[in-house]
Amino acid sequence: MRPVEIACDESGSEGENLLGGETDVFAHAGIRMPVPEAVACVREIRARIGSPAEEYKANHLLRAKHRAVLEWLLAPDGPLDGRGHVHLTGKTFFAVRAAVTLLAEQGTGTMARTLHRTGPAAFGAARWEFFLTAFTSVLRRKPRRGVTTSPEEFFALVDELAAVPGEAGEIVASFRGGAERVAAYRARPASDPGLDPLVPAVIHTVRYWSGEGTPVELVHDEQLALTPERVLQLKATLGPRLAGVRFVDSRSDARVQIADFLAGVARRIASDELNGRGDPGLTTLLESFMDVSVREGLSG
Repeated sequence: MRPVEIACDESGSEGENLLGGETDVFAHAGIRMPVPEAVACVREIRARIGSPAEEYKANHLLRAKHRAVLEWLLAPDGPLDGRGHVHLTGKTFFAVRAAVTLLAEQGTGTMARTLHRTGPAAFGAARWEFFLTAFTSVLRRKPRRGVTTSPEEFFALVDELAAVPGEAGEIVASFRGGAERVAAYRARPASDPGLDPLVPAVIHTVRYWSGEGTPVELVHDEQLALTPERVLQLKATLGPRLAGVRFVDSRSDARVQIADFLAGVARRIASDELNGRGDPGLTTLLESFMDVSVREGLSG
């Protein structure tokens, strides 16, 4: 069976920097559209916005004065209807789920959602963020400058939070037996993506577009995190679903530029929703490009 080309781009990529970075949401978008139609779509966006900028980005569409253009692009009868899909990752929840999965012997998605919901109130927002930052630090092969945590320091924090009464403390208490798993994780191969949400997002994108058995060839914006070794791992994980990965400059492929638009606006809309300043109209439009609600995409 001949593979279908899916053009992809992301927004909010900061590698394993899940806490305290520039963005709190990671978005990965895939577009299935013939090149001539993508070129026409980009041309129409430029005509409707009217900016002299050589390269348009999502920020152009997100300006209040261009609201009508954004609504047209995302509308159920718009140019992307049935042709786009976006996968959202709430970075804080991604860290919580990774902690539960790695450290709790019987870790579940329900446990991760409970800890994510109750942790800030149980431990205090600053203390909770410090704990999660320590968790991501102890696993990183190359710690961020000025942010290093040893396994001993991290498990001292586990003991401290485990003493707090309630569900959150009980869940953190289950992390006490995870020292060997942390040691094994720290010894993982250099090709392992660690806590970078990009690889899981790519896997989700391929599974979505190959859902009817059609193999997928990704046409992806240039991305240093997708090394040759990681592409091989993706192929091993996805099998015949993934026919190949080809990297291009977004400026040379209109389909990838549209994927860049979708990823960028999705990240901003989702981040606003996550932080209590969501726009109901835009959130509803975005959900037509997802297989879950925006909130579920950020914590599921």
